[in-house]
Amino acid sequence: MNCFLLFCIAEVADVILWRQRNLTVGILLLMLATWLVFGRCGYTLLSLISSVLLLLVTIIFIWAKSASILNRPAPPLPELHLSEDMVNEAASFIRSHVNTLLSVSQDIAMGKDPKLFFKVAACLWLISVISGLTDLLTLGYTSLLLVLTVPALYEKYEDYVDRHILSIYRKLHQFYVKLDEMRVLTYQQWILEKEKLSSYH
Repeated sequence: MNCFLLFCIAEVADVILWRQRNLTVGILLLMLATWLVFGRCGYTLLSLISSVLLLLVTIIFIWAKSASILNRPAPPLPELHLSEDMVNEAASFIRSHVNTLLSVSQDIAMGKDPKLFFKVAACLWLISVISGLTDLLTLGYTSLLLVLTVPALYEKYEDYVDRHILSIYRKLHQFYVKLDEMRVLTYQQWILEKEKLSSYH
């Protein structure tokens, strides 16, 4: 199981870093098509699925009828069925993950892990704010686009980016130190003025 997990992680990293260029481009194009169909053309998932299934069933029906009339072989359809083992394995997998989620949720709700509670609350608040700004499909497409471009660009220009980020960090640190010194001087002057005023009274 650990080897499979490591393999999956390596495959995902290869896709994100464009080492499997065809797969990455395919994912981007599929997501773009999904975004255009659902977001811009106004289709809903149910209407798209029913239209595709209607087209598929019609094509297979016409093919089968014309094949029987023309004495040709019927369309090659695989025998589709779910084995009991496959269903039990999927159910066991889903059950274990749902139980883990429910256990963690109960710990959060009962206050057993306050740090995790604040992380979850912050994430949910952030999701709420972002979802108020855009719809889920656009957010998903934009997120996927960022995930598939930013790491690859960073890997390509790593030295250049690191140099500039380090330079920006140093400038911000210097600014913070100056700001802190100014604040300390302001407080010292304020305290001295208060002491002078209190000594006059």
